[in-house]
Amino acid sequence: MEDSGSIEIQLCGLSLHTQPFRQTYRHGLDIYIFRLQTEGLCEIWMDGGYRRILPGELLLFQPGELYEMRTVQNGQQAEFSGDYYVMCKGEWIDRWWKSAARPRLTQVADSERLTAVWNQLVLEARRMSEANPALVRSLMQSLCYMMDRTVQEAAGMLTASSHYALRMKYYIEEHAVKPIVLKEVAGHAGLSVSRAVSLFKQEFGLSILQYAHKLRLEIALQLMELSPMTLEQIAEASGFGSYTFFHRVFREKYGISPGKYRREHPAAIAQSDR
Repeated sequence: MEDSGSIEIQLCGLSLHTQPFRQTYRHGLDIYIFRLQTEGLCEIWMDGGYRRILPGELLLFQPGELYEMRTVQNGQQAEFSGDYYVMCKGEWIDRWWKSAARPRLTQVADSERLTAVWNQLVLEARRMSEANPALVRSLMQSLCYMMDRTVQEAAGMLTASSHYALRMKYYIEEHAVKPIVLKEVAGHAGLSVSRAVSLFKQEFGLSILQYAHKLRLEIALQLMELSPMTLEQIAEASGFGSYTFFHRVFREKYGISPGKYRREHPAAIAQSDR
């Protein structure tokens, strides 16, 4: 998608509601509203009635749609509700929205990657006159693309098992260069170790440690080709810890030693000679 075209962010932030709250566009939206429920509960008007929104649910509304959000009442008290939101419009947003069909509501397997981008957008936009327009634009585009990835991955979660497996996959990707502890991976998905190990292999065809090694090898290959680091340094930086272990895993995967691989790639040799 071309980078040109306007992006106007009217409001964005992290909202926390402890009192009764209602936001209504009775005659239809004239902007896009994207929101991710992070805590508590709220209700959104959808398909002719109110639908209760749970933590981890991403909502995407386009101009022209009716929109009403309200906090949930529990007797005389309002339930707590927290969400990230952005209200925006512009030519770039229009092109992005028309580039693919997107569901109005998506259950996100693991929202940490999405909220990391969202939080940076909120922080930069809060700077008001001191905000960097180019950075705000890039962050908004990144958020749109990250929402697309989130929606696409969620589309493949046909079962609860898929949902848990994807949560573990995200965790391993985030911690690939650190020691992978099965108990911690399983705990991130709320599973026992035995269930986590079985479920991950079932969904992805690799064990948890095999997937971690796959990611580490990809990192090591990139460092070998593009950095002046020694092989011992690369072994540590990519999460293998020792060169001996790195050498064994690398050779089992590619059939040659890391040293021979590097000698056969001129780009890597040029970098290492600097």
